[in-house]
Amino acid sequence: MNLSIKSFSQLIEDMGASLQSSASNLIDVSVGSVSRALFEANASVVLWLQWLILCVLQVTRAATSTGPDLDSWMADFGLTRLPAKPSSGTVTFSRFTPSLAANVPLGTTVKTADGSVIFRVTEDVTNSVWQQANSAYVIPAGVASATLPVTCTTGGQVGNVLAGAITTIASSLPGVDQVTNANPFANGIDSEADAPFRTRFQLYLSGLSCATLDAVRSAIANLQQGLNVCIMENVAANGTVQAGSFVVVVDDGSGYPSATLLATVSSAIDTVRPIGTIFSVQAPQVMIVNVTFNAAISTTSASSSTLLGTIQGNVAAYLDSLPIGAAASATRIAQQAYLAGSAVQNVSAVLLNGLATDVTPLATTVIKAGQIVVTPYAG
Repeated sequence: MNLSIKSFSQLIEDMGASLQSSASNLIDVSVGSVSRALFEANASVVLWLQWLILCVLQVTRAATSTGPDLDSWMADFGLTRLPAKPSSGTVTFSRFTPSLAANVPLGTTVKTADGSVIFRVTEDVTNSVWQQANSAYVIPAGVASATLPVTCTTGGQVGNVLAGAITTIASSLPGVDQVTNANPFANGIDSEADAPFRTRFQLYLSGLSCATLDAVRSAIANLQQGLNVCIMENVAANGTVQAGSFVVVVDDGSGYPSATLLATVSSAIDTVRPIGTIFSVQAPQVMIVNVTFNAAISTTSASSSTLLGTIQGNVAAYLDSLPIGAAASATRIAQQAYLAGSAVQNVSAVLLNGLATDVTPLATTVIKAGQIVVTPYAG
């Protein structure tokens, strides 16, 4: 809807013309006159009313509503904004004198150097030093370090820290002296923005009336942010051709989604699937890609070690963000290195898993970053 909006001066001119056309004598509407003062007061009120009308028009449509107004609009249809996802990864606890065993209880907190981002130790029953009875990880005597999982206490990208950023033990840990993260964290996601919220709403509407591919995608998209999904139709769980069957491959960004998440996805799909069909929900196969290349660093660069950490973080983030079945590009690897800053003058000898070619996985395989080795030299 196009509203006929008028400016302050246009309103003054219209009121002056209307008054003069109705008066038998010449009226003084010059600046400072009583008539001009009344015109200006009325024009100010009209501008305010115009602004209120525009605000009301904006919040009555999902296409123009933002923030809490968009939330309330979507709530009428039973949709809510997806919350932020905290980042997670592993940190290494180490000690100078490993003569005795040391406990790292569940919930132990560690921080970045400035103390602004806090992480808590989480449970991993597959870890060799985990002891369920004590709800703690026990570093045995004679072992100098242990790598344990942690999750940021704050959701969002604030937890996406560079390698080596976590250096402070915030809990009392007798027998443990240091902590650090060898790899960057890159899987934290902020709460759903307005644009993807609107896109998900469109997908939701398109899947309401029929059990289609969009309906399945919508059911999965409504669970949480950061899910990477690949759907293969007329395929059995073992990969063979089977009419009426489909396979859903789901990744939460880690490459190893939990059994709980897979069960949740399965339940969501079951509410929208066509009658008479069968399906299976699987985790992707993970292909680790190790990267090596040379980088010419400007001799004027203030800190080459910081720059190398940024390069490694960029490359790892690129590889970890690839969708299921997507190839890792050697030229994209070089591009990520250049994005680290103008001090990177040249990138050469890019090898992915020892080969100077792109890595193309199977349709149900997702690529994750392995060891990233950057050899610097003076540019």
